[in-house]
Amino acid sequence: MRLKLLLVLAAMTLSAQTGDAPQFNSGDELALPKGYREWVYLSSGLGMTYGPAQSTDAANPNFDNVFVKPSSYRAFLETGHWPDKTMFILEIRRSHGKGSINNGGHYQGDVVSVEAAVKDEKRFPQKWAYINFARGDKAKPLPATSSCNSCHSQNAAVENTFVQFYPTLLDIATEKKTLNPAYVAKSAAE
Repeated sequence: MRLKLLLVLAAMTLSAQTGDAPQFNSGDELALPKGYREWVYLSSGLGMTYGPAQSTDAANPNFDNVFVKPSSYRAFLETGHWPDKTMFILEIRRSHGKGSINNGGHYQGDVVSVEAAVKDEKRFPQKWAYINFARGDKAKPLPATSSCNSCHSQNAAVENTFVQFYPTLLDIATEKKTLNPAYVAKSAAE
């Protein structure tokens, strides 16, 4: 186990040195990684909302596709924790129920929004930051007081991440005992 952990740490260090780390410019803007669709696909949600349910389109709910950097995924499998410089991409797409030969269900359409979650313990005092690429391929992190930071810190299953929506990773976090105590208590009460 110790050798595996050392190998994971060495791989994380090498990947950070070879450009795997999130790329911020001098204006503190994160560059949207061009190849994020080649990362590890974690899950898709359909019609998920953290606000009032009526804010979704029940007839054509959006798809949320979540991707994470491969090096971070491998580290999580080994440790149940996200290493520094972890980055998630949330790609939100419209759904369509009618088109071509489809007679039922929904399929994915155009991109509505792209967002990122980044763990950078030196750059962010709260360790995690959330970025919305609403205006292009570069964007600044939301303020530490944003509702994203607040919601993630209060409701996330592991660190500031919603692992509860990624079934295979939730099993790993449960096995490795890395679930947030507040999440465990909430789950037990439900």
